[in-house]
Amino acid sequence: MERHLKSHLACTLFALLLTCTTWAGNYKSFKVSVYTRAYEVEKMKDLQWLDSTWNIISSQVKVDKIYLETHRDLLIVPDATLEQAKRFFKEKGVEVGGGITYTIDESNSFETFCYSNPDHRKKVREIAEHTAKHFDDFILDDFFFTSCKSDIEIKAKGEQSWTKYRLDLMTKAGQELVLQPAKKVNPKVKVIIKYPNWYDHFQGLGFDLERGPQLFDAIWTGTETRDPGTAQHLQNYLSYNIIRYFDNLRPGYNLGGWVDAGGSNMGMDRYAEQLWLTMFAKAPEINLFAYHQLIGVKLNPDVHRKQWQGQGTSFDYDEMMQPVALNGGAKVVPTTMARVAGVAFEQIDQFVYKLGNPVGIYSYKPFHSLGDDFLQNYLGMIGLPMNMVPRFPENQKVVLLTEQAAADPKIMTHIKKQLQSGHDVVITSSLLKAIPDQIAQVSELRCTDLKAIVNDMGRHGKLDREILIPQVRYQTNDAWEVISAGRPLDGGVSGYPIMLRAPYSTGNLYVLTIPDDMGNLYDYPASALNVIRRILSQDLDVRLEGPSKVALMVYDNGTFIVESFLDEAVTVQVVTDEKVSSLTDIVSGKSYLPSNGKNSYRVTLMPHSYKVFKKETK
Repeated sequence: MERHLKSHLACTLFALLLTCTTWAGNYKSFKVSVYTRAYEVEKMKDLQWLDSTWNIISSQVKVDKIYLETHRDLLIVPDATLEQAKRFFKEKGVEVGGGITYTIDESNSFETFCYSNPDHRKKVREIAEHTAKHFDDFILDDFFFTSCKSDIEIKAKGEQSWTKYRLDLMTKAGQELVLQPAKKVNPKVKVIIKYPNWYDHFQGLGFDLERGPQLFDAIWTGTETRDPGTAQHLQNYLSYNIIRYFDNLRPGYNLGGWVDAGGSNMGMDRYAEQLWLTMFAKAPEINLFAYHQLIGVKLNPDVHRKQWQGQGTSFDYDEMMQPVALNGGAKVVPTTMARVAGVAFEQIDQFVYKLGNPVGIYSYKPFHSLGDDFLQNYLGMIGLPMNMVPRFPENQKVVLLTEQAAADPKIMTHIKKQLQSGHDVVITSSLLKAIPDQIAQVSELRCTDLKAIVNDMGRHGKLDREILIPQVRYQTNDAWEVISAGRPLDGGVSGYPIMLRAPYSTGNLYVLTIPDDMGNLYDYPASALNVIRRILSQDLDVRLEGPSKVALMVYDNGTFIVESFLDEAVTVQVVTDEKVSSLTDIVSGKSYLPSNGKNSYRVTLMPHSYKVFKKETK
């Protein structure tokens, strides 16, 4: 009942914001939009350029809405150009919204405005007023934060921390410089803030996830994960996980996900994958950033067609390159990444609407907390469906706590209550190190400064490389090693806990040791990962067994998705509860019967591919 009421309230809100289930008719499951930078909007004064470039995009991907940016890097698009572009798209049957990027010079390390500087404040206000004059809804792109440390800001900060100062500064700036001026010009306007993908560090630059989602009319989510090996090192799974987390900040007010061309150098599978994951998280809309990329990133098989193509993968480069007619005209041969998006959306639109509400393992991240940065995305990559929440969850069989939880002064009250209710808590070694005296109220454990090099987990298997882990210490017979590691462990002289269990009252406190390099979680043997999954998946009726880099996404209507991020084919076991008699592949219609046990199903995935299942009950 509560779930259905939540869904009804969410749709009521979306209708109010002109983004609910009344799509433009292109897709059953979601809306697709395109964001356009001020640089390209300014060029739209030339109707010939506008018509020719829009034809490149619209002939390859169906688009429901376009967002026209009014400002970026001190370039303000004139009134006449904005109105001409609006008329053009409306005549094409495309919805139109606005956008603002509050940067002074993006090329200079994304130089932001200084929000204590009177001249800057005046400019920010004028931009908001200019935008509200032309649009009934507009998005603030990634940069409504501040990294400014000018003398004006240093003086205004005083003795406060930069985090405290910037959180208050940007919250007030949102109210006084954007929302109030915009709504004075246009009382109907909806101002939407788009939060980027680096959520764990938001508070340090003034993004306020506690007050911001309540302050603005809605939020958007950056789901760009690009190349995990460069810059931000964001793991593939974040494209799914961050939507779920932001949904939980203010349920019903997260309007969509946002993906750019980053990572396409790894193959167009990587780009399509980010689009899929965004929609697997049930975002109601997805935004393609940006217009210039959709016309400018040309398809190049030497770069974009990877070696695993031709094996029946979920993204088929050769099929994508076939001529297509989307607008009733002559067929066109795909030329840019726009067609990759078109194929991805057409494919997943056939089943996304059949998925229920996502569910997962509850992980508590208090507002403005730091520690174990982005760890939940690494855990998602080892097959643990994550559900990050900003408040301690109730009535769960198990709750995961990372170092972030140390930010809650009442964390031990929550932990004890959870354990004394007969349920479990899994903490990371980093949280144990952060609050050892508090954890000692449950069990006298320590995470020392000492490290251990390990490559062997005994009966659970060997690792292909040596990894570095913190040494967790405990009192013999007060806590018990569930998974151990050494170099070697079998026939060696030392062993260290990877998963430790400490009973308390009628529950269990587990400590999960996190390697110094979180990516080494992917090196854990499948058997060890299976134990971790079993302990953490107690609230779910399905879990994976097998190697890392295979993700599981679970929904409350008996559907789930298994997706591989590996470069080679992989076989995993899907373990369900005993009520399940078979699995049906929603896409192919194939039926899967149990193997290796009455509730275990063998599933083979091609590289960078997914399968969508529905559980059939007895």
